[in-house]
Amino acid sequence: MLEEIAIENLGVIRSARVPLSDGLTVITGETGAGKTMVLTGLNLLMGAKADPQSVRPGAASAAVEGRVRVSGRDAVLERVDEAGGEVEDDGTVVILRTIADGRSRAHLGGRAVPQGVLAEIAEDLFTVHGQADQLRLRTAAKQRDALDTFVGPAHQRVLASYRAAWTERGGLLAEIADLEARGAERAREVELLRIGLEEIERVDPQSGEDAELQALIERLSNAEGLRTAATEAHEAVAGEDADGARENAIALVERARRALESAAHSDAALGALATRFAEVGYLLSDVATDVAAYVDDLQADPAGLETAHNRMAELNALTRSYGETIDEVLQWASDAGLRLLDLDDGGDRLTSMRARVAELDGELARLAEILTAERTRGATELAEAVTHELHGLAMGGAHLVVSVQPLEEPGPFGADQVTFLLVPHPGAPERPLGKGASGGELSRVMLALEVALATSGGAAAERTADTPRSTFVFDEVDAGVGGRAAVEVGRRLAQLGRSTQVVVVTHLAQVAAFADAHLVVTKSSDGDGGDAADDGMITVTGVREVTADARVRELARMLSGQDDSETARTHALELLESSVVGR
Repeated sequence: MLEEIAIENLGVIRSARVPLSDGLTVITGETGAGKTMVLTGLNLLMGAKADPQSVRPGAASAAVEGRVRVSGRDAVLERVDEAGGEVEDDGTVVILRTIADGRSRAHLGGRAVPQGVLAEIAEDLFTVHGQADQLRLRTAAKQRDALDTFVGPAHQRVLASYRAAWTERGGLLAEIADLEARGAERAREVELLRIGLEEIERVDPQSGEDAELQALIERLSNAEGLRTAATEAHEAVAGEDADGARENAIALVERARRALESAAHSDAALGALATRFAEVGYLLSDVATDVAAYVDDLQADPAGLETAHNRMAELNALTRSYGETIDEVLQWASDAGLRLLDLDDGGDRLTSMRARVAELDGELARLAEILTAERTRGATELAEAVTHELHGLAMGGAHLVVSVQPLEEPGPFGADQVTFLLVPHPGAPERPLGKGASGGELSRVMLALEVALATSGGAAAERTADTPRSTFVFDEVDAGVGGRAAVEVGRRLAQLGRSTQVVVVTHLAQVAAFADAHLVVTKSSDGDGGDAADDGMITVTGVREVTADARVRELARMLSGQDDSETARTHALELLESSVVGR
């Protein structure tokens, strides 16, 4: 809902702040006063293209600022957040359009944005009906949405179920197509995985086996050198010559121990050293025994070496293909086994998904049948409701046709194509909405549609006190009507204003009398224009709200062209009184 709009230097408007409230707000004023500039400013807030020529003569720039209540509108709030804008604590956001130096700039919630962003959020906030504006229900999709809203919440729940099933079906079909397209690729991958697993299973490598084999090969390949080294070490520690002339390390240590012990009675320190020599003797004896055992165990084994080399070759073949070490090869085998299970399951998944698609096809057909039946019923009721409204809007010979025809193939919203057709007068052919009627007639048709949609049982059931209000703007809705028909236009606008915010530019007092708020656009001359006019004067416009006697004078002016006519004032008072009774 638009709470206010401030305009500076736009067209003939030098400065104006237009407060807007709930219900019906009418904008009136003399011809040429600048009423259309208010709508131009509103269109700029909605992302319309800016005209550099619209800057007021003599001014360097123009600006339009609007404060819009967006609380409760999740889609709008999300878009504002994506754009980096800020929503005020009171749930409003400020929209700003400026025109300067031939360029236009847009700001949303304090952040510069492309004007297209304003157009996006405007779709959820505003609806403009006028001779120069496209219709709200200009497409088949919008017409279908309107009919679905009219039918009611129960119908929309069925539609939501249909949409969910359609989305699931689409996802499954895409996955099935992907699996089928990659069938040959999957088969090749399965074959390679199986070959690898069979090779690893045949070799049957053990964790760490490659390191152990490498150590064994190194030992067997150097057996003679190892034997020589161990033998020499043993002889140095415990060996002796054939004649027993050479003493070994053990014998020497033992001799040292005995020498120290023989003198230990004279100095205890020597006794301690003798004990340590005894410990060294024990250690040397153990080492000598171990070296001797090593020499005995170390045998040249050409067959064992060949076997180790052959085994190592098998392991190397695995590490060249599946990992740098045997442990990595074993990890590859584990992962490959899991992947093979997943690939082998592809056939079962395809079968399962195809079965689910068949189930969804049946569910979609059932739900589509319900949707078609409800739309067909609702189409008749909506057409009757709009036609009834048209008869009260000086279009007594017109009627609306809401056509529900089957699509060639069901789509994401069912199996129906919804089309709104207008018969403007008896004998005229049915034509798509928006063709074959004048701008004023189209505005009245749209008013009738909006009233029917806003007051239908389905739409009314969805509204609560907290339901966000949209803003409807009507321009020229009263074109070509007067008298009783004009009163009916005003009554229906007021009726629509009970559920939405309605802004109407009108020249008829019969319409203005029904307003909850009445704004008057006034003009005066300004001498600041310089060369803007031959006499140095330009017309400037202001906007003010009128109430009480000021409103009566404005209605009188609209009726007679003079605000001091007693007859017109009396008629104006009668209009105000009758509008209260007729609401």
